[in-house]
Order: sequence, then structure tokens, then C-alpha cells
Amino acid sequence: MINFTAILIMFGIAGILGILLVLADHFFSNYGKCKITINDEMEFIVDGGNSLLSGLFDNKIFIPSACGGKATCGFCRIIVDEGGGQVLPTELPFLTRADISKNVRLACQVKVKSDIKVIIPNEYLAINEFIAEIIDIQKLSYDTKEITLRLIEPKTASFRPGQYIQFRIPNTSEYRAYSIASVPSEKDTIRLIVRLVPGGICSTYIHKSLNIGDKISFIGPFGEFYLHEDSTNDIICVAGGCGIAPFRSIIYHLLEIGSTRNITFYFGARTKRDLYYIDEFNKLSEMHPNFRFIIALSEPEDDKWVGEVGFIHQIVDKYTDNGENKEAYLCGPPLMIDATIEVLLSKGFKKESIYFDKFS
Repeated sequence: MINFTAILIMFGIAGILGILLVLADHFFSNYGKCKITINDEMEFIVDGGNSLLSGLFDNKIFIPSACGGKATCGFCRIIVDEGGGQVLPTELPFLTRADISKNVRLACQVKVKSDIKVIIPNEYLAINEFIAEIIDIQKLSYDTKEITLRLIEPKTASFRPGQYIQFRIPNTSEYRAYSIASVPSEKDTIRLIVRLVPGGICSTYIHKSLNIGDKISFIGPFGEFYLHEDSTNDIICVAGGCGIAPFRSIIYHLLEIGSTRNITFYFGARTKRDLYYIDEFNKLSEMHPNFRFIIALSEPEDDKWVGEVGFIHQIVDKYTDNGENKEAYLCGPPLMIDATIEVLLSKGFKKESIYFDKFS
């Protein structure tokens, strides 16, 4: 009986402390109304206490945030000239000493406690919010789907091959980044490739709940990973897993405009069941003499596989002679990209001619 009474007392104390913490947060962390000033040209009022990222989003200022504000992507870097407070430990992995000296911060980690002045690149101010309808859903593999969206408002979108959008999970403030798999000429549609991530909020919603006819919203386009069309260099594209999405956009665009640049596309996967778009790219290689498609499996499950075997960076090493007059585009897991960059540099590729997008 004594032990039971003691447990009740402990729960009671814990409950009281919880209530006190809630009250303290309400009364002592109430920062009132705060002003956010952008580039000394634009300003608006927000409720204090929320993140700078959410304050900007609420006022239709969309900056990159592939992780949805969880401080794992480091994309929401902007300059906070005044009112940002101290740099937090969660920001340090994404900021150099030079960044900190220039007041670069992660907007998702800056809490609005007073008036804030920020500097935001003009291209971010031009980012749009789109309303779209799901018009097609195709199963590409056991865990990957292709989603096609028809734009409703605005009715068209412009983007560079390789860029991405941020898909909003309906009835939430959660966004997740997905590379655009369609070509810029398809101005009224956006195509995405979405792999089901165990425990992933957005991918689970898309795979389990999204239906043809549903209306969704997204923002974009974003990204510094895109095709450099002013170049005449030959191209090497290297993809792992869902990293194939931006290359579908890049390769189709180059072939569509009649580019004479030689393109070699390496696609790496674990097993045969992880492959998709294979017939599509093989057909392109038959139709266009300047396009070559090479697939590799790191863990073939049977003896029927007659293609390349190994990690994709090993296959790139096997078929690449030198980096003269070439540039490379890489998209996929960080380890794959790091290993491939090492191979390319050993072949004489210039560091500034290697463009990459690491999927976390």
C-alpha cells in the first residue's frame, strides 16, 4: 500500500511539473508580434516563438528545406543580419567559419524572439506555390512509384532539368523534396519518382493514401543541381536508386533538343527487382547514337543477370578513360557519390566539372 501511495504521489508531482512547464512556456516565452524584414525591401509581422523558416513559409516566402525543417539537409541557409541570436549546435555541421562570420544561419533553427532582418537570394523570392491534380500513378518496382501531376494554379511551370520540388503532405505543414523526372517542355505537368521509405511520412502518404484525382500542393522549383546547357562537353551521368529521377529529365531534354553531346548514363542498383525504366533507356540508346546506357547490380540474386556486376563507381572506373572535355552529374546516396567523385578525379575530371546531389 505504501508503494502504491508513493507511485501516486510521484505521478502527481510529475503532472504538476508538466502543467507548470506549459504555463511557463505560455507566459514567459510569449514573444508577442515580431517583424521580419527581407533585403531591406519587404517586411511582415509574425507571431514570435516559431521558427524563422515557418514564419517565411506562412508569408509565401519559400526557401529550400528538403528535410522539412528537421536540421538534417542544411538547405535553408540564409543570412540573418539582426535578431537571430546565437548559432545553435544543430547548425554547426552545415556552417563553415566563413559562413558564421557572414551571419549565415539555418532558418529552421532560428527562433523568432524579436524583430529579425534577413537577406534572401532573389531567386528564392520568385519561388511559386502550385496546386495540382494527380492524373496518373504507375508502379515502377516493388517499392517505387511514378506520380504525374497536372498543374491547376499556376497552369504552367518553368524549371531546369535536374531541379526538384517540395511536395506538401495535405493538412500538414510538412514538405519533402523530390527531383523532377519530367522535361521542361511538359510545362503543364510534373512527374515524380517516389520510393517508399520505411517510416517516411510523405512517401508513406504517397504510396498508401494518394489517389488519381486528388488535389495536392507543392512549391518550387529548387536546386543548384541542374544541367549546364551552355557547355559543349560530353556528359557522364551516374545514378543510384531514386537518383534516376533528375537524369530522366536531363537526358530526355538533351535528346529532345537534338544535342550532339555524348552522354553515358550509369545506373546502379542492388538487385534486379530494384531496376526500372530499363526498357525505356535501352530504347533511347538504340535510337540515339550519342547516348549510352550502362546498368550494374551490386548483389545479383541469380546467374541469369548478364549485365555488369559491382558498385556503380567501379563500373564508372572500368569504362571511363579520361576526363578531358567531360563533365559529370551524380545523384544518389552520399557514399556512392563520394566514391564516384574519387574515381572521376583520378581520371582527370576537373573538380568544378563534377556536379552532384546527395540523397540522404
